[in-house]
Amino acid sequence: MNSSLSLKFVVGCSLTLLTALSATFYVINERQERLILQQVENEARAVFHQIVVMRKWIADHGGVFVEKLPWKTPIAHISDPGIIDQQGRHYVRETPAMVTKELGKYARDEGLYWFHITSLQLLNPENAPDDFERQALLTFEQTGPGELITIETVDDKPYLRYISPLLVEEACLPCHAEQGYVVGNIRGAISVTIPLSKTFEEAATNRRGMFVAMLLVVAVLSAAMILMMRQLVLSPMRKLSGAIRRFSEGHYETGTILPTGDEFEDLSRSFADMARRITEHHHDLQEKIGAATSDLETTNLKLLEANRLLSLSNERKSDFIARASHELRTPLTSIKGSMEYVTARLGRVSPAATGECRRDELLEFFELIQKNTDRLIRMVNTMLDLERIEMGASGALQFTTVDLAEIIDEGVTGFLYAAAPRKIQVTAAIPAILSLRADEDRIRQVLTNLLANSLKFAPEASTITVRAQAEGDSVVVAVEDEGPGIPLAERERVFEKFYKLGSKEGSGLGLAICRSIVEAHGGTIEVTDRIGGGACVWFRLPTAPAGG
Repeated sequence: MNSSLSLKFVVGCSLTLLTALSATFYVINERQERLILQQVENEARAVFHQIVVMRKWIADHGGVFVEKLPWKTPIAHISDPGIIDQQGRHYVRETPAMVTKELGKYARDEGLYWFHITSLQLLNPENAPDDFERQALLTFEQTGPGELITIETVDDKPYLRYISPLLVEEACLPCHAEQGYVVGNIRGAISVTIPLSKTFEEAATNRRGMFVAMLLVVAVLSAAMILMMRQLVLSPMRKLSGAIRRFSEGHYETGTILPTGDEFEDLSRSFADMARRITEHHHDLQEKIGAATSDLETTNLKLLEANRLLSLSNERKSDFIARASHELRTPLTSIKGSMEYVTARLGRVSPAATGECRRDELLEFFELIQKNTDRLIRMVNTMLDLERIEMGASGALQFTTVDLAEIIDEGVTGFLYAAAPRKIQVTAAIPAILSLRADEDRIRQVLTNLLANSLKFAPEASTITVRAQAEGDSVVVAVEDEGPGIPLAERERVFEKFYKLGSKEGSGLGLAICRSIVEAHGGTIEVTDRIGGGACVWFRLPTAPAGG
């Protein structure tokens, strides 16, 4: 495994290093070749400017005289084409163009570089331009003075071609004025040709040298990494692995530390600490098992309590079913008895004497049937509404912005007629506007149930008062009556389903549905004593309930 790790590490590092060096080598090589070409270009420019300076010097001095060689002949259109010194030696005058052409031949014979003077308006056919020079001259005439550089291959050998125009100067006019030139015109151009074979050979040699150096660097670094990997990583890893194996077999001696002075020493120290903690943990295991047993007993007690609450919930469910059955049985029994009486009564009357049956008596029983049927429907609807609200059914509440003061006024007004026969006054002490977010129909239902309960227990010639006020981010509504009040022990039970206080008629669902509606709005409802006697049922609603 160690050899595999070492091999992977060395191969990975070598590949990374090789890639990095290859990229560096490529960039350096490209840069070097570019610098070499720029150097050659600068050399061509230097040759061109050297020739231009020489031509200017010759032109400024009216030409130069050189000893006449046998093959030299004076040029007829030049004034004073030749002279003879006192020793009888003959000299001929040469123009800048003639000197340039001859020097170009000398340079070409040397093989270092060569240059050529050319023009589109030739005086000497030997100065005729080649394709590169012709294209350059045409370009200079169109775009103005400049320079052109290209690399051409001739006989499988590369050459750098440089050309720049020659401008007519004052010293050129004696020879070229008759051709129509003026100062600043492009008279022609000088092209410089430099061989690149040796340059490219040197670049290739440098490239091979860099490649060999790169391989040597990778090899040396790989060997160094292998040695360092063995000494600094693999050897301490073997020792630490052996210590871990002995510990797993139960023979490890705590406190074994590798004195390497690096991360392996920290790792071995951490392992020693871990071994010590495991040993201590083993000794403490029995204590923790005992504590876990104690926790298990506590959990069992909690389970017993949960079972007790579940049994209580089942009892309440059974009680609810029993009460619901009792409450539903009462109107159903009344309906059933009335129907049996009507059926029996009509059964004893012959078809011919049906008209003799008392209409008032039958109507009374039918009204009783209708009354109990309505009561049964209301009870079922109330139970269904209560179930939907408590289960949080979608659409059970429809929140809108409502004026609670207006709802209270309408509710109080609606009970004035019902309270009049018993001379009970129904009043309201509320602000002009009391705005909040709520389900208007459900809040009306709460207020109606509370007023109906108060009216049921209020004595004759008493007063029922509805109070409301804003408190911070909530609204408090209280319904007070002057009745016997609700005993302290009964104040929570009155909100249970089907629980009825006293012998007053009712289903026992009014306050239960009030609590469900108020809590569904995020509020609370409670029963307290009224100051001076009587009961006070109040509820608190947030002005903007969550989700409303």
